[in-house]
Amino acid sequence: MIEDLFTRQLAAIADGDLEAVLAQYREDAMIVRLDRVATGPEEIRAFFAAYLELKPRVTEIKALQAVNDTIFYNAVMTVNNNQVNAYGTLIVRDGRIWRQTAAALPL
Repeated sequence: MIEDLFTRQLAAIADGDLEAVLAQYREDAMIVRLDRVATGPEEIRAFFAAYLELKPRVTEIKALQAVNDTIFYNAVMTVNNNQVNAYGTLIVRDGRIWRQTAAALPL
């Protein structure tokens, strides 16, 4: 189930487990944010290594829509000791993340 991938991703981020996070992504994955794009294994590794240093924690999943190969979520998170309202999309191919968008707004 696609929700299982989302649950694994949240657990890996909560644990600060870079290798577990990276295992969720395809070799041809891309992460798109308003301030940055990360493409391929090396850029995605660098992206998540820096992100995990900020100690991200999900406080609440406010909304989750999982349909076919797409997950759309809204979560309250603490990132670098700041609370944010996070939105994102995960598109899954063959059980791994192929495309991801993410944005965070201050609460």
